[in-house]
Amino acid sequence: MIIKNELFVEKEEILKAIDLMMDNLTQIKDDTGEFLLDFDGLKVDDKSWSVWNWPQGVGLYGIFKYWKLTNDEKALTIVTEWFEKRLEEGAPPKNVNTMAPLLTMAFLYEEFQDQRFLPYLDQWAEWVMHDMPRTNDDGLQHMTYGPENKNQLWDDTLMMTVLPLAKIGKLLNRPEYLEEAKKQFLIHVKYLADKKTGLWYHGWTFEENHNYAEALWARGNCWITIAIPEIIEILELKEGDFLRTFLLDTLNHQIKTLAELQDESGLWHTLLNDSTSYLEASATAGFAYGILKSIHKRYISKDYEKTAEKAVLGLLNEIDETGAVQKVSIGTGMGDSLEFYKEIGITTMPYGQSLTILALAELLVSFV
Repeated sequence: MIIKNELFVEKEEILKAIDLMMDNLTQIKDDTGEFLLDFDGLKVDDKSWSVWNWPQGVGLYGIFKYWKLTNDEKALTIVTEWFEKRLEEGAPPKNVNTMAPLLTMAFLYEEFQDQRFLPYLDQWAEWVMHDMPRTNDDGLQHMTYGPENKNQLWDDTLMMTVLPLAKIGKLLNRPEYLEEAKKQFLIHVKYLADKKTGLWYHGWTFEENHNYAEALWARGNCWITIAIPEIIEILELKEGDFLRTFLLDTLNHQIKTLAELQDESGLWHTLLNDSTSYLEASATAGFAYGILKSIHKRYISKDYEKTAEKAVLGLLNEIDETGAVQKVSIGTGMGDSLEFYKEIGITTMPYGQSLTILALAELLVSFV
């Protein structure tokens, strides 16, 4: 698959799909309020593009990475205009999820040295280091809008908060941020990785010392498949570094099982080990990106090329004529039963398009 002129899909088809999804992503909004999350009267919009939250943060990163690979001016304009408008509006309250856009902000600062970004990078990272609630064992508590999530670790936290912290630490030459990021990866592996399968549980509570429903939830797992290659790159971990070796062993264990559980459609089920749960595209896109990047970086065997190929073809089948990615589950809290995950609703969400853009952009590396 990863051989020039012998790819399973044409480059033009990939570029067209990405362009269509970017158009869709920047126009998506929740006009009716149907998909607002309600936390005891606090309404949170997870769907609309013009919001500072984690779905938009993931989208910004996907489009930024596409710009870095292609120099596509449309992609850069989308990202820079989003930040311009959000800075005019003012930043939201700090939490795990609103930290997510800071990853792209940090990369933009690295590229263009926009001094307006510096106070945000400094103050939000300092908040993580000193003011963000902690769990037992000094983990980052998954503090979001709504419930306190006291003493809870979620796998989402590594993607949404720890990656930005590490990148800011590199930019601002603050080694204590880098050490904190390393520690958080180790803590989360300790409590969330399933030793039998290598897959990850959605969460852990120190209050009751369990993994809730022991859900091997797909999108939660995809954050790990993305985050491990990303943190190795951000921290510039060299061969022989113990953390690099440990994380790659963890990643390989996960991907081995993912390859075994992939549906013939190329997608994965929202509960990875439950074929009666629905097929879910956003997680599939995250897996495709992580697997492709890990192949390109020689972190995993090229034997997984067929897994990535099936995933990409499956994703292309889910992009409709408007650029919307189908089979995407809405924001998912911590479930106390496996049935909870199977009943989560499906709609067009920003991270469906953005994660698919991320995956297809990484596929473009194969054409080099």
